[in-house]
Amino acid sequence: MEQLLRVMNFNVSSDGIGAGEHQSLEQPFGLERPERLFAWAGATASGPLRTESGGSRGLDDYFTRDFARNIGAEIMGRNKFGPQRGPWEDDEWRGWWGQEPPFRTPVFVLTHHERPSFTLSDTTFHFTDGDPASVLERAREAAQGRDVRLGGGVTTVRDFLDAGLIDTLHVAVSPLKLGTGLRLWNSPDELTDRYHLEVVPSPSGVTHHLFWRK
Repeated sequence: MEQLLRVMNFNVSSDGIGAGEHQSLEQPFGLERPERLFAWAGATASGPLRTESGGSRGLDDYFTRDFARNIGAEIMGRNKFGPQRGPWEDDEWRGWWGQEPPFRTPVFVLTHHERPSFTLSDTTFHFTDGDPASVLERAREAAQGRDVRLGGGVTTVRDFLDAGLIDTLHVAVSPLKLGTGLRLWNSPDELTDRYHLEVVPSPSGVTHHLFWRK
């Protein structure tokens, strides 16, 4: 079975913005109130931070539950891993996620400044200066037959789109405008020369955009 490179549950505003331009330790997404983009997932019965029973079922919950299905490795940009820029001052920073990262797979972090791999719980982070195609090849080998998830951020997704490497793309578009920031697209129609597109509205107000390669 073919190993797919999948973008899953990627969140943008109605004007295509997925993150702010000024990321910091206090603002990991570079946005004030970034939960406005992610609230749909947090409200589901399968929301990753849910500690009590309840939550919505239906379409949003399906996408939340499907996030880890058949995923054997993840690729992410350095800005998703942390707010630092340039050479690493030290190796103390180990991501936003504490001692038990949610990935539970090998993770390949794209960076021009490599550092030693390390493992937290059942997640191993590798740091690589490779091009998208070579990093994907490493991730597929590590995934051992399962699919690879491309976790973002916006610039990383754009780079892999430009390289023609993404097989399926799920983008959740929230009904708010941010105006400025890192933009995934001006219009989802920009991708329809290469991808089929199905648009599915949810009662939560989010519109799910599902792309698969032509």
